[in-house]
Amino acid sequence: MKRAWPLALLLSALSLSSAARAAEDVPPSFGESIDVRVVNVEAVVTDGQGNRVSGLKPEDFRLRVDGKEVPVEYFSEVKDGEALAAAPEASRAQPPVNAAGGAAVQGAAEGRVGTYYLLYVDDFFSVPAHRDTVLKALKADLGRLGPDDRMAIVAYGGGRLTMISNWSGSPADLGRAFDRAIARRSNGLLRRSERTTSDNDEAFAEMAANADGDSPPDSAQPPGLSDIQRLYANDLVRQVKGDVQAAVSAMRAFAAPHGRKVMLLLSGGWPFSVQSYVARGDGALPTKENLPGGEEIYGPLARTANLLGYTLYPVDVPGIQAGAVDITSAGQQTTAQLRAGRGRHNPLANDPPPSLETPVDVGGGNIPEEEVEGSLKYLAQETGGKPILNTNRGLALALARDDTRSYYWLGFSPSWKHDDKRHEIRLEARRSGLKVRTRTGFLDLSRKAEVAMMVESALLFGSPPGALHMPFKVGEAVRSKRGEVEIPVTLGLPVDLMTVVPDGRKFTVQLELRFAASSANGDTAEIPVVPVTLTSDHQPAPGKVVKYETKVKLHGKADHLVVAAYDPLSGKIATAEADVTAP
Repeated sequence: MKRAWPLALLLSALSLSSAARAAEDVPPSFGESIDVRVVNVEAVVTDGQGNRVSGLKPEDFRLRVDGKEVPVEYFSEVKDGEALAAAPEASRAQPPVNAAGGAAVQGAAEGRVGTYYLLYVDDFFSVPAHRDTVLKALKADLGRLGPDDRMAIVAYGGGRLTMISNWSGSPADLGRAFDRAIARRSNGLLRRSERTTSDNDEAFAEMAANADGDSPPDSAQPPGLSDIQRLYANDLVRQVKGDVQAAVSAMRAFAAPHGRKVMLLLSGGWPFSVQSYVARGDGALPTKENLPGGEEIYGPLARTANLLGYTLYPVDVPGIQAGAVDITSAGQQTTAQLRAGRGRHNPLANDPPPSLETPVDVGGGNIPEEEVEGSLKYLAQETGGKPILNTNRGLALALARDDTRSYYWLGFSPSWKHDDKRHEIRLEARRSGLKVRTRTGFLDLSRKAEVAMMVESALLFGSPPGALHMPFKVGEAVRSKRGEVEIPVTLGLPVDLMTVVPDGRKFTVQLELRFAASSANGDTAEIPVVPVTLTSDHQPAPGKVVKYETKVKLHGKADHLVVAAYDPLSGKIATAEADVTAP
């Protein structure tokens, strides 16, 4: 089993350097505070037959936040990619029922509305053949992009997040980006091998116990997973969380566009309940381990999407041919409850109610398919999107495009408290018989949480868009007698990053350093925060760098090192990355 390794730091002296390098001219979307003032609510309205309903006005909706009705301050209807002209106020028989104080409802400008498609490719869990099938289908459908549509492509194979293409509307350029994505290594077969090894070890342990006559009766078995299963489950939780964090980082790095934002999330098979997945569907097992549930694992991704205005369209890369259960934020059911008929079918899915009796073979042994598809349904339902499952995976772009061409855009300005609390959104049509599909909530993100997320994103991206460039030199690694690898590193901290504060006759800068180590197979180190205080007798000159030397101690087989320098006062980030070779 793979393990994360600790990362220790030893700090040494600093000196000033006259070397300088200007920050790269990149879009300033990354590394800045994300100032969300208006919560966007994109809504799809259908009648009893599932047909889209157009022509509704603000007064036709009831918007509740945490159960309390709030005014719709912004409203537009987008139909077939065009923002429609707002109806004249005089033509309205009544003012908006919920418009507090009679405030006017503002709409978007008339004309075409582009859609920004952020494609996230999960190279960590995806099997190459299944992934490539989806990528080739997406490439073949690039002609569906409209003149105002754009697409960006990022991929995560473990440890590092790679930007394959920035926003582009050129089918030719994007086609070449898809070729690069297809050429990338995918680690899904390794993930399956890990599962198979765990299952084989478990089976061997049971056989050995039975052969020795040491197997206790079922009533005497300890609750929950076995030691072997628990070891695998803990690794799986860590791996999935890393993949989810990478998807969060991708959205934050591409948060700037104004328009409809969609993430096509190509998932190689993320279980909603790791407990049930590892126990092969026996979710009713009592447990003595505190494994995080699906909402804890995937909640950060859904909340970030809702905060930044992304609608998630998760794509089932394995393409398993069967139904799936509904696992919603309103209530999780165990597999046993669902088999007993107490579960609920997903109202967003078009497939028939699921059958859970037969697990499905996807190459690494039989797994409960409901867990794999359940995570995708949860993410779609929380953000107002749709899961793209089974054979529909080959139509991912077409389905997402058709679903986002016509919708209503509503907005409201909450009283931000920045307390990290989630607030429930409930949007209803006042007319009977209409159904509304939209996001279910938003997060009132605190500054502390925003900074942590921002820096972690920078560490995953290595050199993300918008981050300042930082010279980074890695010295020769030396292995100690205790097996630790010590690596001397030299940083060129950009003065443009810093907020310099006069302190008597000196000038002082307070920064935070974060280091992350990773390996090609996805193992990552913990990310410590190292406070750094810099002092100088003179004002540092803009455009210059401050030379900073330190040593990094690694425990494990790291082959890549990323560092982020953060200034809490300016909110700016500088990043750098380098490959390392252990002796």
